[in-house]
Amino acid sequence: MQQISAPHLSYRHTDKPTASKRKQARTASHTGALSDLRKHGLAENGGQLPGGDTLRNLTPMGLKAAARELGRPVGEMGNPDRGAGRTGASHPMTVNEAVLALLRPKPDLSQPASEPADVRAAAQTAVDAPAGLGTIATYATEVALPATGTWSNPGKGGAQADIVITAPEDGVPLPFVEIDNCFESAQVLAAKIDKYMRFGQRKVKDLDGKERPMWRTRWWVPDGRHGDQPHPPLLLVFNRVGPRKPTPTPSSRSWPN
Repeated sequence: MQQISAPHLSYRHTDKPTASKRKQARTASHTGALSDLRKHGLAENGGQLPGGDTLRNLTPMGLKAAARELGRPVGEMGNPDRGAGRTGASHPMTVNEAVLALLRPKPDLSQPASEPADVRAAAQTAVDAPAGLGTIATYATEVALPATGTWSNPGKGGAQADIVITAPEDGVPLPFVEIDNCFESAQVLAAKIDKYMRFGQRKVKDLDGKERPMWRTRWWVPDGRHGDQPHPPLLLVFNRVGPRKPTPTPSSRSWPN
């Protein structure tokens, strides 16, 4: 949250003597806000992460409040990820890192102006780096892509996109993102891709009575050289946490083992 909403804080408080004190100073405003939200029943602690950090979740009431503030339908706000902290939350944390890597929030250079020269240089490097994709409103996580059923009540056999990006202004109208921590087998991952394909091929009747790809009834993409083909691209993000190596081998020319 702090890296997305106030990235300049990553380049401040360098005068603190230890890494933990520097982190405490950087995140104080956000942890204080979360404490207030918890008092009002809008947030809850979701368990401990391996590094000792506490995972925070919005409650169902908190999701509704956030939907009002953002002007978004409650159905687009996702669901509370209860219990993730008990299993280390490796997957949702990797999703967060992927969003940060794609979004690339830029720090405000006026904020670390009083910091040492090396800190200001690091902030300048981040500002000079290539721009990211869209804004935080561009990203949705844990989005059901139903092969059967409806958007609100998806049936079995559909995909669950870890991230959906809608940034046509940046030339990226609609990619789906699947995060893989390398714990599942290549065969299981291939089955997930098949689910994405089934969703991409599904057609339903639109409001005008004409049959269209289901994804076009929810997301807008500009008409152009591809039309409805190919289907929205799928970006695979491999995070080398688990035992499977996400690199090609001589025995798998088209798929990583």
